[in-house]
Formats: sequence, C-alpha cells, structure tokens
Amino acid sequence: MKLAKTTLGLAVFSALSFSAMAEELPSVDIYGRADMSIQSSDEGEGSFSEIKSNASRIGLKGDYKINDSLTVVYKAEFEVDLDGDSDDVWKARNQYVGLKGDFGEVLLGKNDTMLKQSQGKTDLFSDHNADIKYLWVGENRLSDTLTYKSPKFNGFQLGATYVAEDEVDGKDALSVAAFYGDKKLKKSKIFASVAMDSEVKGKSKDGAASGYFDTVRATVQGKLAGFTVGLMVQNQENIDTGAEMDGVMVSAKYSIGAATLKGQYQLADHKDGDDRSGITAGVDYKLAKSTKLYAFYTSFDLDTDNDEDYLAAGIQYNF
Repeated sequence: MKLAKTTLGLAVFSALSFSAMAEELPSVDIYGRADMSIQSSDEGEGSFSEIKSNASRIGLKGDYKINDSLTVVYKAEFEVDLDGDSDDVWKARNQYVGLKGDFGEVLLGKNDTMLKQSQGKTDLFSDHNADIKYLWVGENRLSDTLTYKSPKFNGFQLGATYVAEDEVDGKDALSVAAFYGDKKLKKSKIFASVAMDSEVKGKSKDGAASGYFDTVRATVQGKLAGFTVGLMVQNQENIDTGAEMDGVMVSAKYSIGAATLKGQYQLADHKDGDDRSGITAGVDYKLAKSTKLYAFYTSFDLDTDNDEDYLAAGIQYNF
C-alpha cells in the first residue's frame, strides 16, 4: 500500500511539474506554403516551358506571455526553392522579434514595410507573374528595420517602419501607413489604407525604375453585389533623378461554388518614359480549406521593351 501511494504521489507530482513547465514554454507554430506551377513563359525572345516555385515558404512563429500586459512575439520565415533551379535553396523572408501589449506592437528585424503591408489582399496575383511589384516600386521587405503598429481604434490603425542606415554612407528611410478595416474582409465590408515611403530603396521587376523613392499609395477593397473589387493608386518619384510615375491598379473576383474567377489590370505611366501595363485573368478552384488549383494568363505591354506573356496552371497548399 505504501508503494502504491508513493507511486501515485510521484505520478501526480510529475504531471503537475510538467504542466507548470508547459505553461512557461513559449508557443511555437510551424507553418508554410507550397506553391508550384507549370507554365509557358514568353519574355520577348520566344516561349519556353518551366516548372516554377512561387514564393513557397516555411516558417516558425509564436509568442510568450511575460505578464498580463506584455508578450514577446517572434517569427523566422524562409522562402524555399521547391523547383530546384536556384543556387539559393533558402531565402530569408520576414524575420523578427518584438513586444506587444496595450501600447501596440514593436518589432526588430527584417520585415515588410508599411507601404507594402498597405496593399492588404487587393493584389489578387501576389507572388505570381502579375504581382504589382513587376511594374511598381514599393513592394519592399527590408533588413535593419524597427516596426511599430498601434492598437486598433474603431477599425483604424497606424503603423511605421524605420529603416536604419546600417553603414556610414547608407541612408535611413521611413515608411508610414494608416489602415481601416480587415484586409481579409471578414470583420468588415471594406478595407482601406493610405501609405507613404520616404527615401526608401527599391526597384520594379521590369527594370524601368530603380533607386531611392518617395512613394504615396492609396488602396481600397470591398464587397459589392457578390464581387470583391479593389482599387490602388500610386505615385512614385526617384529622389536622385526626379523621374516620376503615376500608377493605377484595379482588381475583381467572383466566386461560383468552389471556383473563384479573378481579373486584374495595372498601369504604370512614367512621365519621361514608357507607358507600361499588365492584364491578368485567372481562376482558382478550392479542393479543401488548405488546398487550391489555379490557372492564369498574364500579358504585359512594356512599350519600348519586349512584351511578355505567361500561361500557367498550378497547385497551392497551405499548412
């Protein structure tokens, strides 16, 4: 009987000790996305086929509650080259550590700027060939950043990104934004934002713009008669050359059962150069909450450069 009581006591003590230790451990979530497509690409010199990894990624994120008013948060996310045709199998994405509480959230590390975050979900072809970064600057994920986001007040939120100089001859920069609503349009019927970059280094993927830019962007997206429609306007100016661009992007999608039809048009009007545009049509088909099949066709009219066309079909799995 004494042996039985001793054994039971040890079991209870061990269980309580493990429970106490578990409460002290930080939470860790492993997440990611596998996005692969097979596509025909024509970049002006003839078409070719390719298997493409579209910003596939894996990451760790979590938090640790210090007390009722202060929590440590962290993330370490990496892009993974699933198609195997790059020397860089792993590429850093957002990676930071910080604190959050009633004051908001403060993060240190590598992170999307406020202007990049201000797009919400308006770019329907993000991470694919029609991503708005192809024609515009501003889609920056930068190292050496200090990020602050305020608490939400009646749906409104403010945010700022400070980019440190990092070297004697470097330039510090600032990106700020004001947000309204829920970018996923689940808690609100509309999402809107206004953002500004000051002396932020960047470039457009088409090669038409590169350097340090002052940029202003306004975004709105909402639901209307069964459609989800979005509008984005942007002005960017190269602070060294004075080269300026005005841009507009419109997007729309409509769901029919498991299928979602999508369309997007983007324009980049360079004041002392080309008028460049891109138009994309596509469809998503949801197999499960985590998995979808998709197809799209993108055509870029690049004025003085060769036009580009992409036809793709792929699968995306989120975990």
